[in-house]
Amino acid sequence: MVLTLPIYSINIGSKRMNTLSQPTTNFIRRGFTLIEILIVVVILGILAAIVVPQFVNAADEANDAAMRSQLQTLRGQCELFYAKTGTSPNFSAGNWNDLVNGDYILAAPKNPYNGLSLVGSAAAATNGWYWALKSGSTTTFMLYGVNASGTQFIE
Repeated sequence: MVLTLPIYSINIGSKRMNTLSQPTTNFIRRGFTLIEILIVVVILGILAAIVVPQFVNAADEANDAAMRSQLQTLRGQCELFYAKTGTSPNFSAGNWNDLVNGDYILAAPKNPYNGLSLVGSAAAATNGWYWALKSGSTTTFMLYGVNASGTQFIE
């Protein structure tokens, strides 16, 4: 006679009295249930919603820092050019020839936002930089950067 309990079965009337044995089942678990998979997908979605915007902001902040750094360096080189020659660099051709040929910079700098190195007389999506009168001045020119939308980079 066999008495079956939910977890173990006890063999009574056999040679071995009161021995415990694991029940045998034909059910073998081979994968995850749909609920388990959905829970994992929801958790991953929540984590992605938290992390991805932080990476986007980091890229924008890096472009801003690169633009500020390049503007500071380029403005310094333009001032050095003016101090040595008595004239401002000639950007009318849209290039950096005066500064490159005079060994003030090694090569035409690329704008971190759009990758262009052209110098224009106004902010435009086709320019990386522009050379214009400084705000409030009638004689002093200033180098400005162009942001991703083609307008003046605000420092």
